[in-house]
Amino acid sequence: MSIWTRITEALSALANGEGLAAVFERLRQPPERSVGFTIAVIALSAKMAKADGRVTRNEVAAFREVFRIAPEDEKAAARVFNLARQDVAGFEEYARRIRQMFDDTQGPICDLMEGLFHIAMADGHYHPGEDQFLERVATIFGLPDPEFRALRARFVPDAPPDPYAVLGVSPDAPLDEIRRHWRQLVRDSHPDVMQARGVPVEAVKLSEKRLIDINRAWTEISARQDA
Repeated sequence: MSIWTRITEALSALANGEGLAAVFERLRQPPERSVGFTIAVIALSAKMAKADGRVTRNEVAAFREVFRIAPEDEKAAARVFNLARQDVAGFEEYARRIRQMFDDTQGPICDLMEGLFHIAMADGHYHPGEDQFLERVATIFGLPDPEFRALRARFVPDAPPDPYAVLGVSPDAPLDEIRRHWRQLVRDSHPDVMQARGVPVEAVKLSEKRLIDINRAWTEISARQDA
């Protein structure tokens, strides 16, 4: 059974009146966590689209970049999108259930926020409504504000990204401490580590951009220290 078939079954349960609490409780344990992660991105992306009032082809393409959909799974994936649009549950309730599903651990929460930022920026414009939406979701997730700002610095090109903000460290921190933090971010971005915390294999591509960004930030910081 493909992941998209399992996702369809879970969303069908929601559409047929089964509560969010019951559905997400079934998704707490591996391997179903990968289903829960994908549903979280689908549902929150669909609701985030209301923040700027439109869903663009670029946003759909961005979703396909995160989740590689095989030709044989396209019908199931289309059904998932349709079910997500029909669901009337509010995004805040989804966010609360998702936080409970991942036991308040930050790894998968950051992965999920990355996917949402990636889709939000697909049309090349970061709408104020999207910023408010993502900031509220991050608050419900319990994501510390410095980590939210680090994500936003990486994805939103309103100014050259501050390398310290990208790594989520203070400019006053010793270089050895920054180096240790950078190395931990690199380890956390390994595909095996991401899959172990519930990110489906289809979405591990998220780590590619993350590694580019954090390595570029470290290179800039270390160059400044050597200058």
